Amino acid sequence: MGEPLVSRGRFVTLEGIDGSGKSTQADLLAAALNDAGTPVVRAREPGGTPLGEAVRGILLGDQAPVSDASEVLLFAAARAQLVGDVIAPALASGSWVVCDRFLDSSLAYQGGGRGIGIDVVAQVNTLAVGENMPDVTVLLRIDPESAAVRRAGADDRIEAEGIALQRRVAAAYDQIAAAEPNRVRGVDADRPEAEVHAEILGIVGGLT
Repeated sequence: MGEPLVSRGRFVTLEGIDGSGKSTQADLLAAALNDAGTPVVRAREPGGTPLGEAVRGILLGDQAPVSDASEVLLFAAARAQLVGDVIAPALASGSWVVCDRFLDSSLAYQGGGRGIGIDVVAQVNTLAVGENMPDVTVLLRIDPESAAVRRAGADDRIEAEGIALQRRVAAAYDQIAAAEPNRVRGVDADRPEAEVHAEILGIVGGLT
């Protein structure tokens, strides 16, 4: 007899402007899945691989200027490596993947925030993502001013560009959510962490 077939894992991403609580909620979700006996891989963008972490330092640090076009391409390169090394193998093995940011971040930040165009950025990322789109994306919605207070000055290069960029990014996220309502699920993030976590668990529970 052959080896038993392994069901594909589920891919969940968390998105939102800086300060919306993505990393915290990704950690809580991964822990809850693990506690329930679900094999889970926790990932983040950019990062998660040696190449991705090196690109993260370039993109979020202030060592050298980074052009808008370079941002798009560097994010895509880090994403391609993460998909190939981490996400695709994990899903193929039956594990769930919980990722703090993915393609939608590039669509919102570079496509909308930088004005490059959502469609253009999506096309650039076709090779990087392949067929590995999230089963569900949780969009943590929060007012940019409230998010800035949460960050309390702990800004990276992109965060430090201020409220105007974050407003454009939030608008782009809303555009993406409107275009893909079945995949992108909005959650009010301006609430206690436990309330947000409970709503996310309800959304993700529909995948099981």
